[in-house]
Amino acid sequence: MESRQNKHVGNRYGGHRVPKEEKSEMIFGSRPILEAFSAGKELEKIFLLRGARNPTTDEIVAQAKRFEVPVVTVPAEKLDRLTRKNHQGAVAFISPITYQPLSEIVTSLFEQGKSPLVLVLDRVTDVRNFGSIARNAECMGVDAIVIPSRGGAQINADAVKTSAGALHLVPVCREPNLKETLDYLKDYGFNIVACTEKTEQMLTDQPVDMAGPTAIIMGSEEDGISPEYLKRADVKLRIPLMGQIGSLNVSVATGIILYEAMRQRLRDRQA
Repeated sequence: MESRQNKHVGNRYGGHRVPKEEKSEMIFGSRPILEAFSAGKELEKIFLLRGARNPTTDEIVAQAKRFEVPVVTVPAEKLDRLTRKNHQGAVAFISPITYQPLSEIVTSLFEQGKSPLVLVLDRVTDVRNFGSIARNAECMGVDAIVIPSRGGAQINADAVKTSAGALHLVPVCREPNLKETLDYLKDYGFNIVACTEKTEQMLTDQPVDMAGPTAIIMGSEEDGISPEYLKRADVKLRIPLMGQIGSLNVSVATGIILYEAMRQRLRDRQA
């Protein structure tokens, strides 16, 4: 992904307050969206009117592919609800953060002699869960959060608020293919740790090394980590539970496993 500076879009680009349920700044109209791309604005997601195609929308799709911005085609009713029928067939949400290239972060950390800790989120879609996870990540020393270009939570004002500002402190990397991302991390010597219920090995068993370069995968709220990502894990760990409820909220589970990684790293630092 190409790196660009993030600035909030003003009235020149059709800046408009989204209805309360969205709580994210947006621009509307095909030409303002292309202008935003040209100005180096960071876009979170683009909605295009279903069935409407012309050279301008084709250019939007091409630019979105270039900068790995998700594009969703939606019915007119969706756009009408967002913009009070003043959308011209195209709506884009402005990201409150600047996404960063994972390769640059990893390379920089190794050059500094550090042992990177990366958190990979597979289809975590709840905005408040995502914000809480980001807050955990910042507190536990995570160097980067990796999310998929499609199928993850929208990073909006709610996410930033729930993160207590952590999303402005921890780099977030939006990757188009998590399988390739995990393979890249494995090639760089990362230990890939999957936190999942689909294993017998407990987090409290013989400690798994998370003091070295580590990538921890957390799965979706509904069905956990995708099978293709589980296959790439070097180790699978489950968090032991003593109650009758069979699972933890994903943000709570993330905090628990990140604490173990932080504990090991603090121990090695003090040794």
